[in-house]
Formats: sequence, structure tokens, C-alpha cells
Amino acid sequence: MNLVRAELERLGARRFVQLMLVLLVLAFGVTAATTLANSHRPSAEEIFEAQRSAAAARSELERVHQLCLDRQRGAVLADDVREYVPDDCSEVDPAMMERAPVAADFLTGVFTFAEQAGPLLYFLVAFLALFGFLVGASYIGADLNSGGVVNLLLWRPRRMTVLGAKLGTLLGGTALLSVLASAAYLGTFWLIGRFAGRPGRLDGEFWGSLGETWGRGMLLVLLLTVVGFAVATLGRHTSAALGVIAGYVVVWELGARLVMEILDVVKVDRYMLSSHVAALLNGRIEFWDHRACDVGQATSCTGLYVMTWQSSLVLLLGLAAALTAAAFAAFRRRDLM
Repeated sequence: MNLVRAELERLGARRFVQLMLVLLVLAFGVTAATTLANSHRPSAEEIFEAQRSAAAARSELERVHQLCLDRQRGAVLADDVREYVPDDCSEVDPAMMERAPVAADFLTGVFTFAEQAGPLLYFLVAFLALFGFLVGASYIGADLNSGGVVNLLLWRPRRMTVLGAKLGTLLGGTALLSVLASAAYLGTFWLIGRFAGRPGRLDGEFWGSLGETWGRGMLLVLLLTVVGFAVATLGRHTSAALGVIAGYVVVWELGARLVMEILDVVKVDRYMLSSHVAALLNGRIEFWDHRACDVGQATSCTGLYVMTWQSSLVLLLGLAAALTAAAFAAFRRRDLM
């Protein structure tokens, strides 16, 4: 317990961690202030006009969809249609759309919490993920480079215990900060929506969806924290983690993607970690690749393929576990002097 307490004090005393916390507060403050300055509480007349416009937009969608169905059945000749109607009626089917037009879409200068909470949460997760990766890498990297780990081992001469305590303390601190930051961040924007905008439709479906996104986002934050810690442990320096990320992006995400595109490799995105990160955060993500349909395949093939958060989570967990195991193995037999 004394070791964990000591590590918590060391983590909180690091200037880099304090700097990242200041940047976190500044980023959130600027975002909240900008939102507040560009929002106002709508009048009853504005809400009525927005509701009428949303109803008209939904009616127009239903009309175009019905026109498309009539053309497919032959009830309306194609030459008689004077507007664009897609060949696939599902493209304009209101029932198959992610969401129908709502009044918030037609309110200008009004912050609606129910509509903006999702994008705001993505911004929060992105910043916390960056925070976790950089702090995780610097936390162990600086100690290995400066000899702090050697001094700590003189007090507690058990390598696996010391490294495990560092990783556990890091994950616990990051998780606690993420929970507190999420509550303060989303709570602030809820207050803006309540008193300087519109809360929107905050039903059980909304909170359930937002909670699922938040949970997957926190998993991503912790995974990137572990990856930063493990890579810095393997490289014995903070810059090792930054170099690995930069090298991966340049060599694989850009270079290898280009080569695979030239070689006509099918479903390139499934080989990219960025795609799996996006799938984990969004729940599922769709990609389109015309090469996914063979020449002799049925015409029903659209070239779409889906990546789900479950499969992406398994892959990312496996990668983080492998890097962590390698880091502990290397730390156990490495000469730290």
C-alpha cells in the first residue's frame, strides 16, 4: 500500500501531468465558453417554426420515397418524374435513416444538448486518450531514463511488483480523472442546454446510447494508456512511444495503405488500427470497397462491409496485452544501470 501511495504522489507531482491537466481544463473551458457565447434560449415562435420546418422535411422525405416506390411498380413512368429519385428506394426511406429531421436541425444559434452531446463526447474521449497515452509514456519513460526506477528498486527490490504498481497506479489515476472530467464536462454542457439553449429529448434511449459510447470511449482511453506505458518501457524512453506511433502512421497507415491500394488488396481498412479504433468508439462502422464484390458474384453485392466494436475490442485488447507482456518480460531481465 505504501508503494501505491508513493506512486500516486510521484504521478501527481510530475510537471508534465500538471501541464496536461491545465491544457485539459483550458480546452474544456474554451469549448464551453464558445458554446455559451453562440447559443441563446429560443423563443416560443422560434420553436414553433422549427417544428413546422422539421415536419415539412419529414413529409418531403415520405413523398419522395413513395414516388420512388410508384416508379418501381410502374405506376409512374420514369419520364414523368421531374426530380431526382434514386434507383434504390432505401436511400430515401425515412424508416431506414439513422434519424429523421427534428426541430433542432432548424434552430439557428441554439445549443441543443441532446443533439450535440455525442460529438462533444467524442472530443472528450479524444483528449483523454491523448492524455492517457502521453502521460503513460512519460510516467515510466522519464523514470527509466533518469534512474528513478533504480532508486525505487533499492527501496522495494521486486521488479514485477514495482512495475505492476506503476501500471496499476497509472490506470487507476487515469480512470478516476476520466470519470470526474466526463461528469464535469457533460454536466457543464447540460447546464448550457438547460439555461442557454434547449435540453432536447433526454429519454432513456438517449442516455443509454450516450452511456454505451462513453463506456467504449473509456475502454479506448485505458487501452491507449497501457500501450503508451508498455512501448515506453520497451524503449526505455518517452520518445520511444512517440517514435513508434509516428512510425506506424507513416509506414503502415499511409505507406502500406497506398501499396495495398495499388495491389488491389480487398478490404484494406480492416488491416488498419485506426479503423478498429473508430469501430470501437462508434459501435460499428461501415466501409465501401468495390473490390469486395467478385466479377461473377450476384448483383446484390454492394461492396459494403462492417466492422463492429466487439471484434475491434478483441484485437485492441490482444495488442495491448501482448505489448504489456513483452514490457514486463523485458523489464524483468534488463540491466537498468
